[in-house]
Amino acid sequence: MTSKPNRKDQHVHLSEMNYSETAQQGLEEIRFVHHSLPEIGLKDVSLATAFAGLQFDYPFFINAMTGGSKKTAVINGNLALIAKETGLAMATGSVSSALTDADVTDSFRTVRENNPEGIIFANLGAHHTLDNAKRAVDLLKADGLQIHLNAAQELIMPEGDRDFSAWLTNIEDIVQHIDVPVIIKEVGFGMSQKTIQQLVDSGVKTIDISGRGGTNFAVIENQRRPAEEYSYLYDFGQSTAESLLESQLYQGAVEIIASGGIKTPVEIVKALALGAKAAGISGEILHLQLTQGNDRTIAAIERWKTELATLMTLLGKKSVPDLATTDLVISPNLAHWCEARGIHWKKLANR
Repeated sequence: MTSKPNRKDQHVHLSEMNYSETAQQGLEEIRFVHHSLPEIGLKDVSLATAFAGLQFDYPFFINAMTGGSKKTAVINGNLALIAKETGLAMATGSVSSALTDADVTDSFRTVRENNPEGIIFANLGAHHTLDNAKRAVDLLKADGLQIHLNAAQELIMPEGDRDFSAWLTNIEDIVQHIDVPVIIKEVGFGMSQKTIQQLVDSGVKTIDISGRGGTNFAVIENQRRPAEEYSYLYDFGQSTAESLLESQLYQGAVEIIASGGIKTPVEIVKALALGAKAAGISGEILHLQLTQGNDRTIAAIERWKTELATLMTLLGKKSVPDLATTDLVISPNLAHWCEARGIHWKKLANR
């Protein structure tokens, strides 16, 4: 009898199969206004940032990806070593499977074993209870917890959930009673002003808007369906740029993290300039690790750090918070989105 394919292994395979060197997360529609006198030097720049009550040396991290099988245990172990060598924080993929199957717990524990002093985020879906959230944090000795929102993925997933009525209640309970910082994140379909407002009202302090443009779980889950009947949802949701614009009104009330198709230092800087505290990178780092190995992935990340400092110097910004005052001009396409959504976009150009 042929064994049933492991869903986590399928996700990694399909993610890599659908990898593209370019992303359409909307950040290409953001332009910096160049001012010719930066008035700072490279040595003046700090890449440090802070969110979720934690301090970070760099404004990007390895975002949630995988775990739950023997193959993904190897990947998670390598990603943890990369995080350790580069000083980046790291989130695991959903720990849900490890709460019901002891055989896959090592695919997550390897992250803490390989990076004992690093900042690590556990990850669970919003359908989980406070008790499960505590178990996930304990499993990884995690510094924080990501709770992912993936209704679109679940509905397209052949074996996915079909009832989301308890999500907000679970989130509120976890945020109020768990002992580590909580980050609520999408999985690549972006967020709206309404969603952000609901989360703020539930006590959430940190949100990863995770927009469309990177790993596309509509594509991945549809490719796991025999008829592939949901291809019309491949462009569903808000792009990363649209989601960051949606968050503008709330950035005084909640910390924003950007993810979704971010691949380069200039895209990180654009996300920070739109008010994000940090950028989460998943697919690009996974691709580098799988195709080039740990050493070359580490070298690429170190180059990114240098490029980030160079770009900040060019923009005359000494710190990550300073980037939120960068003058930006957005494309007519994004301006149209903002006009329709009641977002005051013109102020971005003269800050």
